[in-house]
Amino acid sequence: MRAPGGTWANLRLYIGRQAASPARYFLEQFLFALVGWVPTVVGIGLRALLYRLILHMDGVAAIENGVRLRFASNIRLGNGVYLDQGVYLHACPNGIEIGEGTFVMHHAELHVYNFRNIPHSGIRIGRNCLISEFNVLRGQGSITIGDNVYTAPLVQMLAVDHVYDDPTRPIIEQGITAKGIVVEDNAWIGAGAIVCDGVRIGKGAVVGAGAVVVEDVPPHTVVAGVPAKVVKGIEKQAMSAPATVYF
Repeated sequence: MRAPGGTWANLRLYIGRQAASPARYFLEQFLFALVGWVPTVVGIGLRALLYRLILHMDGVAAIENGVRLRFASNIRLGNGVYLDQGVYLHACPNGIEIGEGTFVMHHAELHVYNFRNIPHSGIRIGRNCLISEFNVLRGQGSITIGDNVYTAPLVQMLAVDHVYDDPTRPIIEQGITAKGIVVEDNAWIGAGAIVCDGVRIGKGAVVGAGAVVVEDVPPHTVVAGVPAKVVKGIEKQAMSAPATVYF
């Protein structure tokens, strides 16, 4: 979207959507240019040291080269967090928090990008989670993920929805809704699943690959399908067939 007023107005708009202030923008971009590209453990060490100037880091976090950060001042990383190559965090305005020991794998996007003054936006991820490759988390309505949650590749959590009730108006002029998504502790979300706005996934639940989740998932259940429905409960029992289990 372009701003009225010509080149300078659009330049201000661009910078205003990258960092908390022009000064922060130039500081952050300077550090990205200085050490953001450096490979190997040397680069990880340099970023663990210097990125403390632009984001909140509890303990030591490992940030690979090629990680893209916007509104870095609104990002908090717990001790032992790992951000793989190609990860993109856009933390405006209410921030992104990633808990201790959580891994965010390559080309995952955690994207708040709230410029509509939605008061409850943001992304909060608990401890010891895995956000797998090519996940997309859009947190305009807030995404809250508990501890020990695993997502498989290509999962989408979309805490935002467009209004389209008026067929005489373009959808982009009808606004959005943003209720929020909650994923409780110990859940597992299968490859390619889509979690829609307003959903709560209960503790210990499993979402099958390719499912589209449009309503709450009870704790300790397995859901699958489009739209996702409960297919069974999870109870402690002997395995139906012998299998080798690895820990």
